[in-house]
Amino acid sequence: MTYHPQPIDTSEVVIDTEHLKLIELLAKNTHEIWAQQRLADGWQYGPQRDDPLKQHPGLVPYENLPDSEKEYDRRIALEVIKALLALGYRIEG
Repeated sequence: MTYHPQPIDTSEVVIDTEHLKLIELLAKNTHEIWAQQRLADGWQYGPQRDDPLKQHPGLVPYENLPDSEKEYDRRIALEVIKALLALGYRIEG
């Protein structure tokens, strides 16, 4: 099987300051949802990922994540916001 991802074209979307604040809130929330599910599945904090022991170093508050992990969550949030805007939705606070 050959798979060619085709996400919504967001190349023309402009992100403003208010969107940046929302992106950070959504990034933190994304991490919180992920961590909540991991904990519910029996995972716990560990200094390195160990699937058989269900340990993961990312099971810490968002603020304590390394910047590389925060950037992953921010990118997901950014792309969701950009997709919504590209599809014609408006975000009002």
